[in-house]
Amino acid sequence: MTVRFEWRTSLCAADFPAAAYEALRLQVMDHTPFNTLAWMSASEHALRAGERLHVLLGWQGHQLVLCLPLVASVERFGGLPFRVLHHLGYPLADRLALLASLDAEDMGKALTQIRRRLPHALLQLNEFCEPPGAASALSEWMGHSSTAERRLSCRVPVHLISDADHQEVSGDPRYKLRRARKRIAACGAQVRRITPDATTMGPLLKVIGEVEAVSWKGDEGVGIFADERHRQWMDRAFTALAAQGLVRVVVLELELDERCISYRLGLLEQGRLYDYNLAFLPQHADLGSGRVLLEEWIRWGLDDHWHWIDASRVSLENSSHQLHERMTGQLEHWRWSFYSWRPSGLALGLAQRVWYRIKPILQQWRARRATASSAPAPAATPVPVSGPKPPAATDKHLEGKHATPSHSQR
Repeated sequence: MTVRFEWRTSLCAADFPAAAYEALRLQVMDHTPFNTLAWMSASEHALRAGERLHVLLGWQGHQLVLCLPLVASVERFGGLPFRVLHHLGYPLADRLALLASLDAEDMGKALTQIRRRLPHALLQLNEFCEPPGAASALSEWMGHSSTAERRLSCRVPVHLISDADHQEVSGDPRYKLRRARKRIAACGAQVRRITPDATTMGPLLKVIGEVEAVSWKGDEGVGIFADERHRQWMDRAFTALAAQGLVRVVVLELELDERCISYRLGLLEQGRLYDYNLAFLPQHADLGSGRVLLEEWIRWGLDDHWHWIDASRVSLENSSHQLHERMTGQLEHWRWSFYSWRPSGLALGLAQRVWYRIKPILQQWRARRATASSAPAPAATPVPVSGPKPPAATDKHLEGKHATPSHSQR
């Protein structure tokens, strides 16, 4: 059946086909809470000045088979402005699925629609996760781009909840967990589980936002409540998600005044808990509360029959997420970049290819320079003030004394 394409400029309009959207979302196997209309609508309200939303819908008869909300903006690369498209929700949507049920030919037609409606240099889709062994529908777009890239964003640790979790974890994590529990008991704190609704979500976000504000995330301005725009975004999103029963929070509170000193905020759907955000008060950094609250996620999952605990996103390198200690598998997130055939797309794609060739050479040069600067300087040979000159040193004399050590490349 022929696909009919349609453009919308808002997901929040009264006539947006919300029921058809939800049917498509549930049809896609790897959908996440960040694909919900609640999250997308909150993301739309959080758009900055100069950002414009364009929603591409694809219909087969009365069935919605494609929904791709794209945000058009201007970004600078090397000081030059380029028109760029991102999926709505970037960069705070931790994991997304492509809401599409199209064959390769119709996916190619969708890209043509995007380029006609939204001339751009770069179309970039971040944090996309495909089912293992499944071919991505986005692969069709690579052959239609001047330059295309599928790049790994991160490998997310996941934990499959099983009967083994009824037993205490073994090895080093067990001793770390025991020490953390002792410290927490000594300071008079307790763990509490919270399933907020639309009424209680707002006050709870205010409490945990205050914790994040004085944590290292607040100091560095990298938290989800970093500024007023982000606070309003999170308030809208989580209030709407809490109304659907998708939000879970575990907090560590002081028993005397019920003051929150640490928390983990998560989203639950299809028996999978996405560990989205955590923070703790700096004066209680030595408690090890994060590890205890992660253990509480697993205990809660056992009680309520969840299947998975996920770190919804981690750093690609040197990730410090505590779920690495408990993981039973990993999921990969990918960043897709499609450069157009417009002059700006050709130029930006060429610059990208050149940069990836130069980058390893530049990294090696910086590594050699750093190693050379950290090497000890050769000791100076003392020169007598008077008397006969010492004999000239030979290579044999210098060997093992003042010879400069060789430097290996990284």
